[in-house]
Amino acid sequence: MVGFFISKTSWTRFGRLMPWIMFSTPFAIISYFLIWFVPDISTGQVMWYLVFYCAFQTLVTCFHVPYSALTMFISREQSERDSATAYRMTVEVLGTVLGTAIQGQIVGKVDTPCVGSPFFFGLTNSSVAMEELNMTHDTGGLTDTRNAYMIAAGVIGGLYILCAFILVLGVKERRESCELQSDEPVSFFQGLKLVMNHGPYIKLIAGFLFTSLAFMLLEGNFALFCTYTLGFRNEFQNILLAIMLSATLTIPFWQWFLTRFGKKRAVYVGISSAIPFLILVVVLDSNLFVTYLVAVAAGISVAAAFLLPWSMLPDVIDDFKLQHPSSPGHEAIFFSFYVFFTKFTAGVSLGISTLSLDFAGYQTRGCSQPSQVHFTLKMLVSAVPVGLILLSLLLFKLYPIDEEKRSKNKKALQDLREESNSSSESDNTELASIV
Repeated sequence: MVGFFISKTSWTRFGRLMPWIMFSTPFAIISYFLIWFVPDISTGQVMWYLVFYCAFQTLVTCFHVPYSALTMFISREQSERDSATAYRMTVEVLGTVLGTAIQGQIVGKVDTPCVGSPFFFGLTNSSVAMEELNMTHDTGGLTDTRNAYMIAAGVIGGLYILCAFILVLGVKERRESCELQSDEPVSFFQGLKLVMNHGPYIKLIAGFLFTSLAFMLLEGNFALFCTYTLGFRNEFQNILLAIMLSATLTIPFWQWFLTRFGKKRAVYVGISSAIPFLILVVVLDSNLFVTYLVAVAAGISVAAAFLLPWSMLPDVIDDFKLQHPSSPGHEAIFFSFYVFFTKFTAGVSLGISTLSLDFAGYQTRGCSQPSQVHFTLKMLVSAVPVGLILLSLLLFKLYPIDEEKRSKNKKALQDLREESNSSSESDNTELASIV
């Protein structure tokens, strides 16, 4: 819906996309801060968090969709858009590293001890266990934890404002000349049908869906895997940081690789490179060096999974423009579905992890876990991601836009723009002669 509404937004002196970014930013920051605020109410806390979490996700979508779609409005050249995508993904991953480090350092200073297994597992009812745990929890420590999360939220909110401010002042949108001539209204369902009937987009977004799900399962469960299965309770924050730093530093490498060898080949090499390491970490005995090696290798593949599908999307939009030259302005709809599937896979990943671990008998804050939980974590960080990666590679194999097709599309788009510009000039000349 956000993508459609953006495509229907009139152009302003700030552009079509920038007003969405400017107006959503302050409300998103307020919603984010209120997520971490604990209201002093006896009932209704669940509704409080549900309302503000949904509001935050909606406002972030209003920011992320136009922010991602800006790639199509800052340049017409494929190489420049690929470079812009690489810079964008590098900064996004770097921002994730920075946010993780800030919240981890602030919240990590508050000591939250685990619950010993003799006490915890001796209780047959986990809800009773948690009730007794909360009754004996130190009130002062809980207050410190609440304050730490609010301080971290304030710092991250300040960075959000700073980044949005730099974006608005530093980026200018370019409007296509062909779009200036054709602003014919298209209904939501017509635009949706056009986009979802485009074959290359369906294949690309299907591959992106399974790739995202694979790496979200890995990232979401790797901390628990390191803590309980490998026994590195005091190292998991550093291991997660190694993953994100590796991803940040290798995005420029994948940008060079796709320029040199092509995007489809970069997808095969980049995403599949994590498979042997994901198998290795569950086959070998607990070893800190091997775990860090796997973390670095996973970061390299995460960089490819972050960059390459987003870099391929502008090529799909170019192909769509050639097949539907009389229906411009759907860029935001293409990008909005990418954002939607990112959130969708995050929700599916969380659901799969929560249900699987709950079924296996996972105990929150336990110092140790049953053997069924160890087996489940191995499946969630190795077997399931490997299967999803292999399925995504099969779908990317069906993706039809290779380097030869990209070159042909580039040439055809240049011809189309030249024809549009010459037509516009002739119309202006005829109008002037009439006057």
